[in-house]
Amino acid sequence: MTKWTNSLWASLPIPALIIDAGDLIRDVNPAAETFLNASKKSLDGYPVWDKIFMDAPLEDAFARVRDGHSALFVNAVDVGTGSRKPVSCDVQIAPLADKPDHVLVLFENRDLVGKLDRSMSSKSAAKSAIGMAEMLAHEIKNPLAGITGAAQLISMNASGEDRELTDLIVAETRRILKLLEQVEEFGNLRPPERRAVNIHDVLDRARKSAAVGFAAHMNIEDDYDPSLPATFADPDQLLQVFLNLLKNAAQAGRTGGTIRLRSFYELSLKVRRRDGTGGAVPLQIEVIDDGPGIPPDIAGDIFEPFVSGRENGTGLGLALISKIIADHDGWIAVDSVPGRTVFRVSLPIAPKEVA
Repeated sequence: MTKWTNSLWASLPIPALIIDAGDLIRDVNPAAETFLNASKKSLDGYPVWDKIFMDAPLEDAFARVRDGHSALFVNAVDVGTGSRKPVSCDVQIAPLADKPDHVLVLFENRDLVGKLDRSMSSKSAAKSAIGMAEMLAHEIKNPLAGITGAAQLISMNASGEDRELTDLIVAETRRILKLLEQVEEFGNLRPPERRAVNIHDVLDRARKSAAVGFAAHMNIEDDYDPSLPATFADPDQLLQVFLNLLKNAAQAGRTGGTIRLRSFYELSLKVRRRDGTGGAVPLQIEVIDDGPGIPPDIAGDIFEPFVSGRENGTGLGLALISKIIADHDGWIAVDSVPGRTVFRVSLPIAPKEVA
């Protein structure tokens, strides 16, 4: 690994191993050392089956990943070592672009994830997506650029069905590049520059932009509580949040449908995080649409990266929204049934000294 890649590998927040063609452990990140209660030195170069207990036939899974050059997920696997009691994990196995016979193995502790609140788990999942994308992006983008260039050269002398196929190759490689750029946006998101902000000013900017653009086919109504105090936020990042929520509603809604923006005050609502921090988040903003609703099978994971209810959706918009709201000490939740989906954002009040 390069110095740059080593830094990313070391900062990856979930346990990760690199396994070679002979199923020998070739690298272990610091998170894996902690998780397995074993040092890199004691694991490196040894057969993975001698050092780590995994209660699942993962030999076959490793072979499938190497042969198919595609990632594989195995849920609810007990993972442990001689000095570590087995822990139930979801295991992700992925091929390495520069070493096709090597696999990357990631362990996600199911018990730990179950204890995290939705906002914090979304941040953790987003960080995992960043680490994976940035570690492999340079390996993925270069061959994609070569594939795109080759397809464009072929298309110059192609016709009919061959031309359609080369155009498809170019379109799909560009789509993958766009997806990588969206994932990397997580890492590029600057810390919020917070100040006292009138939430209705932000909502009005988002509403006007949506009404003349992506939501022009729908009716947008507002129901604001004019007495709301200022929130403590970065107005540009909040604008991004509400534009994304409005865009989702517009994509789900039918022509002539309605999107409703509602604000109100709920004094009793508080956020308590796993680390004991938190506080009141009484400012409530809801984005309500009358579309078909979120499919029940993904509703519980809708704020996770790569989970989307739309065909060809990247599943990154809501994960980014969740990260931004968490960075503002806020909370986001969703309630969805056919004909009514409500995204609620809860935010704190600006301190008196900045209000």
